[in-house]
Amino acid sequence: MKCSMDAVTHLDRLEFQNRAQRGLTMTMRTLTSAAVFSAAMTGATAQPLTIYIGTNTPKTGPSKGIYRTALDPDTGQLAEPVLAAEAKNPSFLEVHPTGRFLYAVSESSPAGSVSAYAIEAPSGNLRLLNQQSTGGAGPCHVNTDHAGNCVFVANYNSGSIAAFPIQPDGSLGERGAFIQHEGSSAHAKRQKDPHAHSVNPSPDDRFVFAADLGIDRIMIYRLDAARAALTPNDPPCATLKPGAGPRHLVFHPGGQFVYVLNEINNTITAFAYDAASGALKEIQTVSSLPESFAGETTAAEIRVHPNGKFLYASNRGHDSVAVYGVDPASGALRLIEHETAGIKTPRNFNLDPSGRFCLVANQGADSVVVFRIAPETGALTPTEQRINIGKPVCIRFLQAVR
Repeated sequence: MKCSMDAVTHLDRLEFQNRAQRGLTMTMRTLTSAAVFSAAMTGATAQPLTIYIGTNTPKTGPSKGIYRTALDPDTGQLAEPVLAAEAKNPSFLEVHPTGRFLYAVSESSPAGSVSAYAIEAPSGNLRLLNQQSTGGAGPCHVNTDHAGNCVFVANYNSGSIAAFPIQPDGSLGERGAFIQHEGSSAHAKRQKDPHAHSVNPSPDDRFVFAADLGIDRIMIYRLDAARAALTPNDPPCATLKPGAGPRHLVFHPGGQFVYVLNEINNTITAFAYDAASGALKEIQTVSSLPESFAGETTAAEIRVHPNGKFLYASNRGHDSVAVYGVDPASGALRLIEHETAGIKTPRNFNLDPSGRFCLVANQGADSVVVFRIAPETGALTPTEQRINIGKPVCIRFLQAVR
């Protein structure tokens, strides 16, 4: 499928007054993560890390919204989860780079919404600031730029994305951009229409990348953070193999590589990233599954270790987290293992900022389990650490220092 500027249709783009310049390129989010990683490597005693967990909230289920827990960064022990804010289907979360606010999408149809919360100290509970309509159905992903000026949302069911300016008090302004994707692809059931699945800013906040499962494209936009405005880039997209179904993507810590997890055909595509133009050039595509597996499964989440040496991807159906080594020169991936112990429908997982632990959200087992990461190989070792929580679907660390 050819990439063209016609792949997107702008429904509206509202004008806003200019906001302050973004500040330093190295953001608080990156600085804090690096500080925690450094403390772990030098053996310094670290404080428990607050974690927020987004959940599905079925009428008959036990979950009521967004929960918080805490990780002991030395032992991997998790505190019992506590309800931080009651909410309907807050499936995906993102913490503001300052650590003062949290944003959550309500995964509902026909009208989805995104909510802004203040993180109250010292409890860590959440106080609702405001809500905005996402302009589409089934929002499934939320993100911020690294400077903390904008919030981005992907509407899966309706195949659109939106951007919102963040006000000084952390609340969300009116939509600054709304873009409806157009097209289809090879899978008869799942790719009849566009299905935007995630939105990620580039490390320097100049570009925004939207993975659309329905059209097998990574749409690329230029970001005007002062107005929360998005315009098509040139090139406007990167194209995946027909039927791949791109879901989530992650930048390598070095900024030179991008890895895309393809949900439908269960693969990972590595790209070389041109920071000047925003272009992606394919390096390699590998399976997220063992060669011997032939059952029904879909890929879910992807992460790169803070040291850049390892990459992780989860599989729902095979119920595993795949571990890869990353070639520092080429960005190519080399399979290390598939870890399956205690894993059931791992829709999401996350690595703690020190890179010592991997926390897996078992949507199919109502639990979050902890694995220890081997520093030399990246391999996962099960621990006895586990908490019970209904339908966990997103794990986010509160990293920033107030």
